[in-house]
Amino acid sequence: MQNIEIARRLEELADLLEIKGSNPFRIRAYRNAIRTVRGLTRPVAEMLAAGEDVTELQGIGKDLGSHLEELVETGGLELLEEVAREVPRELATLTRLDGVGPKKAKRLWKELEVTTVDGLEEEAKAGRVEALEGFGKKSVEKILRSIEEFRRHRGRFLRTEAAEYLVPLLQRLRKLGVEDEGGPGDPPALIRRLEVAGSFRRGRDTVGDIDLLAVAESGAEQVMEAFTTAPGVERVEMSGETRGSVVLGSGLSVDLRIVPPESWGAALHYFTGSKEHNVEIRARARRRGLRISEYGVFREEGEERVGGATEEEVFEAVDLPWIPPVLRENRGEIQAAERGELPDLVKMEDIRGDLHMHTTWSDGRAGIREMAEACRDRGYEYLAITDHSRAVTVANGLTPERILEQQAELRRVRDEVDGIRILHGCEVDILKDGSLDLPDEVLAELDLVMVAVHSHFGLSREEMTRRVLTALEHPMVHVMAHPTSRLLNRREPIDIDGEALLQAAAENEVALEMNAAPKRLDLDDRLLFRARELGVRITVGSDAHRIAQLDHIPTGLDQARRGWLAARDIVNCLPIGELDAWLGRKHG
Repeated sequence: MQNIEIARRLEELADLLEIKGSNPFRIRAYRNAIRTVRGLTRPVAEMLAAGEDVTELQGIGKDLGSHLEELVETGGLELLEEVAREVPRELATLTRLDGVGPKKAKRLWKELEVTTVDGLEEEAKAGRVEALEGFGKKSVEKILRSIEEFRRHRGRFLRTEAAEYLVPLLQRLRKLGVEDEGGPGDPPALIRRLEVAGSFRRGRDTVGDIDLLAVAESGAEQVMEAFTTAPGVERVEMSGETRGSVVLGSGLSVDLRIVPPESWGAALHYFTGSKEHNVEIRARARRRGLRISEYGVFREEGEERVGGATEEEVFEAVDLPWIPPVLRENRGEIQAAERGELPDLVKMEDIRGDLHMHTTWSDGRAGIREMAEACRDRGYEYLAITDHSRAVTVANGLTPERILEQQAELRRVRDEVDGIRILHGCEVDILKDGSLDLPDEVLAELDLVMVAVHSHFGLSREEMTRRVLTALEHPMVHVMAHPTSRLLNRREPIDIDGEALLQAAAENEVALEMNAAPKRLDLDDRLLFRARELGVRITVGSDAHRIAQLDHIPTGLDQARRGWLAARDIVNCLPIGELDAWLGRKHG
């Protein structure tokens, strides 16, 4: 069982306990444990197998430690089953809807016998929900919108979640030996090639299912058996000689196709590119008297094979260089490749610092010194501490007085931590009218002013656009964080004129953030692509609230590459001297 699954079981238990009305201190202990598990850089199962004492982890006591052991050993949790006999498990799903927390879910259950999303929608449309205490017309409207979003995203998985769910399955297959990964003296590999294809390989922020490709000439039967019996497989949809399909316990569907080596490149290309990209490539092939399929590249007349063992052969057949998978969306990549103008996509080694993170001064889990040392250990030249401003009360946002106190601590840490530059910033709320949450005299004391929307998400398109553009016109603003405020599979982007946002950023020389938190990945790839066209600078920020989340940056770079971004487009690829100059222009 992967950490993501352990955290979800514990979260479900905590939700049901809260609905039941259990001890709030006990519930809080579960919430703290969930944060700990999600923040781990190693699997709990690996730690237990190594004989490590998980009760030494922050927030994990004796009872929670035994829960972790039970989940890893059995895949289940008896306490969860016990609570579920008293409180319907479906109620935990209701708490994921905007406008429905554990207390409201309990009221819906007790007073209207609502336990499912469908039942809630029926009661809401009948007018019975708004009559309940704690609800109301606007609350019900919000819930109905949330139900629509829930259904729209059902069956979609964050790419990072899908990657975790795949771990046991890929480990099982790799135990058979992958030729490219073997070493001297290793037994002959049954699997010569193994790759995750599809939208996952293209770096999409969410995926609906997974396509696996393998080359296994002499051991296809063993490979298919290992695939269908892998840990985490809940049911087998199909199992044939060269194709199998399974559904994992998480609900993620995974297909495996075993292809001959001479078709590897053609199949990998076919099952990676978007439909529109593949159609364009096949059209180019026909104009050259060729036919391209997942089996290879052939002369249009007859069955003469002219390529397909590698992806390079597929592209060469249509007079193109190899195109990176993240670009294969038919957004001009084929024409750019033909002209020799494919972008030199940003790489992790181009990143020189992280300009968005939180500490214990607001809602982070580590102090300034800890975050600075962790960034230095990652090889960064600089970082910016950007705790929330006062409007975000749930995040212990900073008042002007506390910002000055934080500044004093930051100066002390600068003297104590060598080898990295620490910038003082703040994630300042954009208020409903577009004004900023802090006075100008406080903003002037900051090295970096980052603004963001954290409230009033339901404003009309005109109101929201005016609100944000007003903020971007403030002369001290450097960056706008997570510009559309979306939460993948949870909350739709704010209703804003995207083109107007980008134009205003360009005109006011404000950078827009590519927020690398996996639940956000905001901006999306299309807005990033347009930002690049307009010359808008981008920052890639981890939005880390604990040290482990500093490692969100690579996920953000996948999204940046999908927007065709190169290092020159990204602010935190600048060396510190150039960054200072870029920041300083706002202070005259």
